Amino acid sequence: MPLDQGTITVIVGAQWGDEGKGKITDFFSGDSDYVVRYHGGNNAGHTVIVNGDTYKLHLIPSGVLYPTPISIIGNGVVIDPKALLDEVSYLKTKGVTPNLLISDRAHIIMPYHKMLDLALTNHQQSLAAGSTKRGIAPVYGDKMFRNGIRMVDLLEPNIFHEKLNKSFIFATNLLSAISSSDFDLDFDSVYNDYLKMGKLLSPYISDISLELYNAYNNNKTILFEGAQGISLDVDHGVYPYTTSSNTIAGSISTGTGVSYRDIHRIIGVTKAYLSRVGEGPLPSEVHGEEAIQLREKGGEYGTTTGRPRRVGWLDLVQVRQAVRVNGLTEIALTKLDILSNTKELSVCTEYDINGVKESEIPASLHKFRSAKPIYKQLPGWGDITSSMLKDGYDSLPNELKSYVQFIENQVNCKVSIISVGPERHQTIIR
Repeated sequence: MPLDQGTITVIVGAQWGDEGKGKITDFFSGDSDYVVRYHGGNNAGHTVIVNGDTYKLHLIPSGVLYPTPISIIGNGVVIDPKALLDEVSYLKTKGVTPNLLISDRAHIIMPYHKMLDLALTNHQQSLAAGSTKRGIAPVYGDKMFRNGIRMVDLLEPNIFHEKLNKSFIFATNLLSAISSSDFDLDFDSVYNDYLKMGKLLSPYISDISLELYNAYNNNKTILFEGAQGISLDVDHGVYPYTTSSNTIAGSISTGTGVSYRDIHRIIGVTKAYLSRVGEGPLPSEVHGEEAIQLREKGGEYGTTTGRPRRVGWLDLVQVRQAVRVNGLTEIALTKLDILSNTKELSVCTEYDINGVKESEIPASLHKFRSAKPIYKQLPGWGDITSSMLKDGYDSLPNELKSYVQFIENQVNCKVSIISVGPERHQTIIR
């Protein structure tokens, strides 16, 4: 079903990220006046395929591929200005001119944040989350220390100099305390480089909270695009193997200044199986030849890093939490085509934790490390043909429809969107 005029819709990840949110966002963006990114940084990535062309996005919302919507990067996003300028240039080389606004309150990733990211990962060892080394955790740390630099500061040279001086000294001392690495950054070079980038980005910098408030009051349709997934949420995920921001739907309020009470639809994107990039326990993970085949068939390599993703069977304990914490109104189930011609499918419905059945993800890291999947075996299905796409959900294989029904019953949420391929048109609305 298309988005209704004058509504707010949120698309979030119901697993570990990489669920196909970019495609689902792209599918609905044509009905939207605004498409908004509200958290995370260029550690996330969305791959969107349109008419055979592949677009890899990291900071700019997937809606940028349509000419009409305004793409917005909210204050909850942390921004590497060089990465953003590179992404704008990349899109222009592919014939897309971004209709973009950036929050003046968004915090900026500095070169020393990337150095601190590497040092922090080395320090954490077995507790490290598998960082992309893009400076995400340290910049969020500086934000909470009230030691950060925001987009608006790049437009005010004196303020930027004052803030950078304090932040620079703090980072120097911190790095020397936790690492033997040399702090080989030159203050003046960093200052001048970032002022130049700020000037290039200045046409896009705006008070996006006010922009979106006025837009909603004028009956505009707003689509929010989440990054990562529920299990990477810094509060509700498998801590400390998480990202450094809140990935859930409720963080649109802090990430953009738009009221949570105005949301009409919350769509949780769930891959028909499981994948993740990063470290930490993964109860339904598969290994060996089985993992290689699933990874290759699904193209499971990180959009941002290119790292091979860990893969496994669908974990409904995880999806159950996503439904509850996000308040999902519906689920978009993606990559069902990848499971085609699999004789038998395993679905994790509960965990066995030291002999006790658990249907929810525990906060205890000790318990989660001990979790063993309890599987339900379901029959697989054959090929999904182009005629099925044309004829709709009822024409899909009965085994596939039973798989969908099983998921709905287990997590108490309707699967309203079926994705059976990477292209925009390979989507079925129930």
